[in-house]
Amino acid sequence: MRECISYCMDTQAVCLETLAHCLQTGGKHAAPSLISVLMNCAEICEASASFVRLGSEFQESICTLCAEVCERCVEECENLPDDPLLQECAEICRHCAESCRDMAGSRS
Repeated sequence: MRECISYCMDTQAVCLETLAHCLQTGGKHAAPSLISVLMNCAEICEASASFVRLGSEFQESICTLCAEVCERCVEECENLPDDPLLQECAEICRHCAESCRDMAGSRS
């Protein structure tokens, strides 16, 4: 449980940092699909951490959704392989997705 909360909070922070970086960099970094998924990922990670902390009856559902959003974020970030911050974001999102799937009990 604590690992999932920790990954979610770390992922939220990295997604927000990456979002700011992408907006400042512009060009391919400001692609609407990338900006959108970074914002979505940060939001769902924050919500997931809160639901898990509270032991919500909905934590399985939100953790499953969080894992899906994190996986999409990985895909988008990997489209810019020459940017170290985006690769760091992809890596933490990958770990968060795995942790959320474990938490949801639906690891594939």
